[in-house]
Amino acid sequence: MVYIDDILKTAIDREASDVHLVRKLKPMLRINRELIKLEEYDELTDEDIFDIYRHFVSNDEVDETFKKEKRLDVNYEIYNMRLRVNVSLSNGYPVYTIRIIRKELPVFRNLNIPDIIRKIALSPQGMLLVTGKSNTGKSTTLNALVNEINHTANKKILMLENPVEYMHLPDKSLIIQKEVGKGRDCPSFGIGATNALREDCDILVLGEIRDRETMDAAIEMAESGHLVIGTMHTRSCSETIDRIISFYDPNEQTTIKYMISSVLKAVISQRLLNGTTNGNLVMIPEIMIVDEVVAYFLRKEKFNKNDLEDAIQTRLSKGSLSLINALAYAVIKEKITLDTAMLQMDDEDKERLLRTIRKFDGKELNYFN
Repeated sequence: MVYIDDILKTAIDREASDVHLVRKLKPMLRINRELIKLEEYDELTDEDIFDIYRHFVSNDEVDETFKKEKRLDVNYEIYNMRLRVNVSLSNGYPVYTIRIIRKELPVFRNLNIPDIIRKIALSPQGMLLVTGKSNTGKSTTLNALVNEINHTANKKILMLENPVEYMHLPDKSLIIQKEVGKGRDCPSFGIGATNALREDCDILVLGEIRDRETMDAAIEMAESGHLVIGTMHTRSCSETIDRIISFYDPNEQTTIKYMISSVLKAVISQRLLNGTTNGNLVMIPEIMIVDEVVAYFLRKEKFNKNDLEDAIQTRLSKGSLSLINALAYAVIKEKITLDTAMLQMDDEDKERLLRTIRKFDGKELNYFN
């Protein structure tokens, strides 16, 4: 018989981010992006899998929801820690992915992010987007920015999240956190963002922008004098703009490009790479500050990602930071190895990265905190 709370305690003690429980396999932990098998535990039997289900699913209504939708998210608390339990199905058996939500709020100055992003987060209006693939630290950056605002400015902050990963206690700001999802505080990001205009908030934080409804509401909030901070699941700054444009019909895209160029303050696109210290992860940011040159490329009739990336590369003095420059800085500062940096480059850009490293080597680099 498996004792699920013992597995969870092991995960917490080892500072895992996630726990994976699958039938006929030993429990596994995600630690610094690596999957670690817990050899001290037996493989999970059919009985174990259903015992775990009964442990987390405590009432008939939740059970019926899972049987109907074949997926479920539930909150769980143990050892003074909050956990988010996702249940899905594989070959007819429940599969569990458990996210451990740390109580310690991330601090902006501890992240590898230039201070210009903090200054934008403290501005009265506009839009700031934090982007990246899964597990690149988007939520960490988002919550670090909220934490910074909370201790600095007198604002009302409305946060829409799925799931809620950190709990913020109001300091100088009033913070309202709502969980998005069926049967939760708000049915969707789009509805929550639309309602935000009626909730007298100064700052709207969107855990994810993934459709037109949410983007429409975010733009409306930014245009009406509010600050919007949101995340998108995109790999680069230029891909983020391309994704936003794709939300709209071709006959609407010229208008939306003008709207975005006027409200968007910055995009930060994140990558988490293996550092030079064992087990250490380093966040590499690509940053697009929307100045007059970048805004021009955003408004062009035919949007071209390569043109925008070239503009970011040349706007270092205005606060933008290309991926190549960010990687070069990290190599020179010995945060990551050259081999790690090279893996992030297409073949045609590898020589460009080497030239950039030679160009910056020996110079005083003060871009980061």
